[in-house]
Amino acid sequence: MSTFSGLGTALSSLIAQRQALDVAGQNVANANTVGYTRQRASMSALPAATVPSMFSVSHGPGEGVRVTGIERLGDVFLDLRVRTQTAGASYLSARAGALSTLETSLGEPGETGFASQLASMWGAWSDLSNTPNKDAARAVVLQDSQAVADRLASLYTATQTQWTQARTTTVSLVEQVNTTAAGVADLNARILEITNSGGTANELKDQRDLLITNLASLVGASATTRENGQVDVLVGGNALVSGGRTHALAVQGAASFAQATGDAVTPGQPVTVVWAERPTQSAGLDGGRVAGLLSVLAPPNASGTGGALAEAAKSYDAVADSLATKVNALHTTAVTTGGAAGGAFWSFTAGQPKALGLTVAITNPADVAVGAVGGGPLDGSVGSAIADLKKAAGGPDALWSATVVDLGVRTASATSRAKVAESARATAEQQQLAATSVDTDEETINMLAFQRAYEGAARVLTAVDEMLDTLINRTGLVGR
Repeated sequence: MSTFSGLGTALSSLIAQRQALDVAGQNVANANTVGYTRQRASMSALPAATVPSMFSVSHGPGEGVRVTGIERLGDVFLDLRVRTQTAGASYLSARAGALSTLETSLGEPGETGFASQLASMWGAWSDLSNTPNKDAARAVVLQDSQAVADRLASLYTATQTQWTQARTTTVSLVEQVNTTAAGVADLNARILEITNSGGTANELKDQRDLLITNLASLVGASATTRENGQVDVLVGGNALVSGGRTHALAVQGAASFAQATGDAVTPGQPVTVVWAERPTQSAGLDGGRVAGLLSVLAPPNASGTGGALAEAAKSYDAVADSLATKVNALHTTAVTTGGAAGGAFWSFTAGQPKALGLTVAITNPADVAVGAVGGGPLDGSVGSAIADLKKAAGGPDALWSATVVDLGVRTASATSRAKVAESARATAEQQQLAATSVDTDEETINMLAFQRAYEGAARVLTAVDEMLDTLINRTGLVGR
C-alpha cells in the first residue's frame, strides 16, 4: 500500500463520521416532530484496491469506510397495524358519537322527557274522568296533549337536524380524502424523482406515512409499496392513489332525511360513497370515520337494524300512530257533557311524517268527550279508559319505553366497543413510536461515539502526516 493511501483512509473516516454526526443531529432536532422516523447512517468498509500499484503490497488492508445510505428505522408491520386499528377505531367512534348524541336528545330519564309528558297527559285524562263537569280539567287535557305532540315533533326535528349534519360532515370528509390523496400522489412523484437522482427522501416519506394514516382514519385505506419506492393507497380493494395519480371519491344518495327514511310506497335511499369516475360503483368502505357515518345515515329496514337516525324516526312515528289510534278509538265512542258524540281527538297533517304532523284535532274544551253513551253528564268511564292506556300492551308508553331501552343498549354497546378499539389503537401507536421515535439519550451516546471516531481518524491523519514529513524533509540529511 502506498504511504499516501493512509491519508485517503483517514479522510474517508473523517467524512463518514461527520455524515453520521449530521444524521444524529437531524434526529435530535426532530425529537418532538410528529411523524418523524429516526434515521441511521449505514457504513461499509472499502475493500483494498484490486489493481496493485508499483509500490503496493498485495493483500493489504482496505481503503477506509464510506456511508452507503441513510436508513429509516421504521417497521412496516407496525405501520400496517396502526392503520388497521385506526380504521376500526374511527369507524366505531363515529357510530358511538352519533348514538350518544341521539340518546342525549331524548332527555330520558328526566322531568322534561317525553315519558314524563306522557304521564302528565294521562294524569290529566284521569283527573277529567273524575270531574267531567269542569271545563278547566278539559283545558288541561288539551294543553298537555298538545305538549306531547310538540315534544314528539321536536324529537323528530332533532333527528332530522342530526342526519343533515352527519351528511354534511360526510361530504366534507370525502373532500378531505380527495385532497389528502392528492398530497400522497404528489409526494410519490417527488420521492421517486429524488431517489432516482441518488438523493434521500426520508423526511418526505414521513410526511407521506402521516397522510396515509389519516386516510386510514377517514376511509379505512391500506397501502402497498412498489419496488421503486412509490406507494399505492387502496380503498375497498381499489386504488385511491396509484403512483402519481389519484381517483377521487364522491357522495351520492339521499340528500334529505325524507329521502333517507322513505315511506310505505318509496323505500329509503341509502347515502353511499362512489368513485367519481365511475358513479355507479360503490367505494365499498369497510372502515374509517366516513364508513361509520354512512352506517348512521342508512335507511331503516324491516328488522330494525338500519341506520340509527332513521330507525329512531321510525320509532317516533310508531309512537305517534299508536297514541292517535288508541285514543281516537275510545274517544269516538264517548259523548260530551252535552250529549254530543266525541270525534277524533288526534289528527295528522297530510304529507308529513306522523311524529311531525301529530296534532290535537279538538280546539274547544267542551268537545272533549269522556262519558259513555247513556252514562249521564257526570260519567267519566271513557276518560278513565283513555287514562289506562298508559299501561296498555303495545300502547304509546310501552313503545316509547322499548325505544329508549333499545337506544340505550345500542349506545352503551357502541361506546364500549369504541373504547376497546381506541385502547387497541393507542397500544399499536405506542409500539410504533417505541420503534420509530427519537431517544435523545441514545442519540447522545451515538454522537459521542461518532465524535471519538472522528478524533481517532484525525489522529491517524496527523500520524501519517508526521511520517511523510520525516520521509520528505529529513531523509538524506546524514553526512551533510
